[in-house]
Amino acid sequence: MKTKAKTMLTSSSFVLDDRIRGVPPGTPAIDSDAIGALGWHPADGRMMLPVLTLDEAAFLSNRDLFMRYVREKGVAVAPHGKTPMAPDLARSLVEAGAWGTTVADVRQAAVMLRAGLTRLILGNEVGGAGGAARLATLAAAFPKAEIYAFVDSAAAADALAGAWRKTPDLAPLAVLVETGAGRAGARTLERADAVIEAVLQSGGRLRLAGVAAYEGAAARATQEATDKAIGGLLALTADVLGHVRRHIGPDAPLIVTAGGSAYFDEVVDVLAPVARADGNATLVLRSGAIFFHDHGVYDRGFEALDHRHGFSLGGEAVTARTSFRPALRLWAEVLSRPEPGLAVCGMGMRDVSFDQDLPIVVGIYRNGGALPLPASLPTVTRLNDQHAFLSVPEGIDLAVGDVIEFGISHPCTCLDRYRVIFGVDGDGRVRHAFATFFG
Repeated sequence: MKTKAKTMLTSSSFVLDDRIRGVPPGTPAIDSDAIGALGWHPADGRMMLPVLTLDEAAFLSNRDLFMRYVREKGVAVAPHGKTPMAPDLARSLVEAGAWGTTVADVRQAAVMLRAGLTRLILGNEVGGAGGAARLATLAAAFPKAEIYAFVDSAAAADALAGAWRKTPDLAPLAVLVETGAGRAGARTLERADAVIEAVLQSGGRLRLAGVAAYEGAAARATQEATDKAIGGLLALTADVLGHVRRHIGPDAPLIVTAGGSAYFDEVVDVLAPVARADGNATLVLRSGAIFFHDHGVYDRGFEALDHRHGFSLGGEAVTARTSFRPALRLWAEVLSRPEPGLAVCGMGMRDVSFDQDLPIVVGIYRNGGALPLPASLPTVTRLNDQHAFLSVPEGIDLAVGDVIEFGISHPCTCLDRYRVIFGVDGDGRVRHAFATFFG
């Protein structure tokens, strides 16, 4: 595994103009490489708001921190690219030592392959004959790519094998037997054995490459129920790995993959020893949102992780909640103070995630300068399409035209609203533009 990471982010060149969120009005078509010299800042009145920014230093810190963790644990990571769908950011993780990249579907795989990221885990079922044919067509266009596909039924395996038979020049497709709880995946060892058998009967068009799971979908209403469900899923995953190994012999390398951004420590605790005992297997985590962190759902998830002492560096437990840093901010302007205690901001459900919490105020700016934050901050009480309604405590000086910096909850459903993520430096000035490809 690579261990030396670039200390700075780089972005691919593309053309942008004032049709892109954030770009100042009247800006002609310019190359994205030029924007770092323009001194844009989301609070200085030039950039069109609302806009999403990435604190580059926080992202890099999170990247290096998690890469250190996986190295020390003797595991690997293929970060889930669905979170930002930004090939530049995915590439930065591979350059820092990631084993590969995870994607959610065939289209996302096409995005990453065209960006030169050629070791992919397709972390989802592709469906029946149609999905299998689309994956075969993509694999044929990128014959040097190393693609691992989830399979959780004999029917899915048969569909993939059929598509690969129609394209005999393709190398056998590496498949991962998916176990599951709460989402897709074989629920029992017997169902997993049926998948294994279907792969073995593919006439060599499919190759057993390991086992996959996603433990986040096993979460339940209580911690006790969640622990039981995740523990059961990981135990099943370990058993299936053993069955795969017995069928293919001791010499073939295998991967076992699981691990989102909330329970990755439990995956490492259970499956890392299993992979080591196998002797020729690698545990590959698929954490993605962890590199962005947030002020909501993952903040709470890391608090729970800290309670179970799940994050460690140098052999000692450390706090994940304060070690990782929220990297995303949403900036919006106060449009109206229509009545005492109420402020209306120019952002809404089209601009920010709200499925896992409402955004929170983390900064207030006036005329481009930061104001001292009061002890009691304004709070977002609701959103409509393009407005946020803030409850403003008595005595807080909040004026029309002030720019508010918001922390967000759930990066995945915030980033997908933006065609461009603006990377900013420690002073909040734009350094890079990272193109996204959500479709």
